[in-house]
Amino acid sequence: MMNADHILLIGSVLLFLSIVAGKTGFKLGVPVLLLFLGIGMIFGNDGLDIVEFNNPGTAQFIGAIALSIILFSGGMDTKYAEIKPIWKQGVVLATVGVFLTMILTGLFIHWVSSVFPGVPALSMTESMLMAAVMSSTDSASVFSILRSKKKGLKEHLRPTLELESGSNDPMAYILTIVLIQMIEAGDSNLWKAAFEFLIQMSVGAVVGFALGHAARLGMNRLNIDNASFYPILLLAFNFFIFAFADQINGNGYLAVYIGGLVVGNAKIPHKKSIASFFSGFTWLFQIVMFLALGLLVNPSDLLPVAGIGLLVAVFMILIGRPASVFASLLPFRKISFKAKTYISWVGLRGAVPIIFATYPLIAGIENASLIFNVVFFITIVSLLVQGTTVGLLAEALGLAEKEPREKEFNMDLPEQIKSSMSEITVTPTMLAGGCQLMYMPLPDNTLVVMVKRDDRYFVPKGQTKLKPGDKLLVISDNEEELRKVYEQLGLGNDYYIEKNE
Repeated sequence: MMNADHILLIGSVLLFLSIVAGKTGFKLGVPVLLLFLGIGMIFGNDGLDIVEFNNPGTAQFIGAIALSIILFSGGMDTKYAEIKPIWKQGVVLATVGVFLTMILTGLFIHWVSSVFPGVPALSMTESMLMAAVMSSTDSASVFSILRSKKKGLKEHLRPTLELESGSNDPMAYILTIVLIQMIEAGDSNLWKAAFEFLIQMSVGAVVGFALGHAARLGMNRLNIDNASFYPILLLAFNFFIFAFADQINGNGYLAVYIGGLVVGNAKIPHKKSIASFFSGFTWLFQIVMFLALGLLVNPSDLLPVAGIGLLVAVFMILIGRPASVFASLLPFRKISFKAKTYISWVGLRGAVPIIFATYPLIAGIENASLIFNVVFFITIVSLLVQGTTVGLLAEALGLAEKEPREKEFNMDLPEQIKSSMSEITVTPTMLAGGCQLMYMPLPDNTLVVMVKRDDRYFVPKGQTKLKPGDKLLVISDNEEELRKVYEQLGLGNDYYIEKNE
């Protein structure tokens, strides 16, 4: 048994390698989460055998904690204005879409397992269980891959995909638990399953909404001198929302997502520093979760299921997921065929299906090992095939659009200052009336507070001579007037405006 020193040593090495691999993967276009899985597999029993980890219960516990943070953080980053136009299709995809994916994939698994040599023929309930485990898109994979790309998506696709992935885990979770209970009890009471689903979703939604507002009130009413306590306080609310919802038969995953949505769209103290804290914490737990899942699996166990796993993966990617998406979105005629095609393709599998696959293992379900290994194999295929091509497909379908360029100054205004901060690049047109700053046509109550020239920063004066290519940091209390001036100057999208509200 390893002592504390060994655990810290190996843990730090794993984290270091994960970060280095993540940087390399980002440059090569490989999903970093897949690399985290790979590092775990290399260090596990079938690899270098440095870390012995074969406890599905512990992996499930780590996954639950990580997912509660990931979903809460994802909710915080989602703005009401973004989801308002698309919430209906997002909810339909997260419920009806998941159910249809399970049905179609389950029927295929039942057939292929009966004719494929070398694997046991699965009953219809077992086939549906395997399909249910991997019926939802993975929030960690979708959030990280979409937000790591430097391109935006048209037709509100990014908020649609993020809303779906952030809210469809409860459906897959409930289907998984109900099917396990059906196998253990030997019956199939569909009415009871439907009632359980409604209860968990309703309770989870109410708890998330109510405790999200409680968190908002607590953050605003508690006057804490030490600002570092605020993100810790919100983290405590995060865990409390998840655990409390679960205790009263609600769905904790849905509760934390809605709670994060409420908090993220409210005014709370030190919001930007809290967002930075949760961003770092989210990445930490994503790394830990994927490492743990990589350590849990034995790569040698994946080879015997590679054949059936590949068939099921191809079916899900090319038939099951697209058919479910197109059927679910039939009432939404404004969504283009190209957008539906893209939504179908970004049905990424990741940590969530693997975590859900530990439930049959812990329950001692027959063929649970087969289910776990097939799900793990399909997750790898999904991340390799779909995760590496989401950007290319967006370009091919004409759905990609250029996002505003990254900030040059990386500065944030204090929340108490109700102003707009802007960054622009000087063009020859802007200097037509004179190269000195005083001749630049800026609205009233607008100041250029800093200039970046090459790698040098300096505070300008009215007589400062500007050059094409200079980066200007501008602060104004009139965003609309400022935007009009930029358009008149012919800047196009070559500026960045951040509004403090």
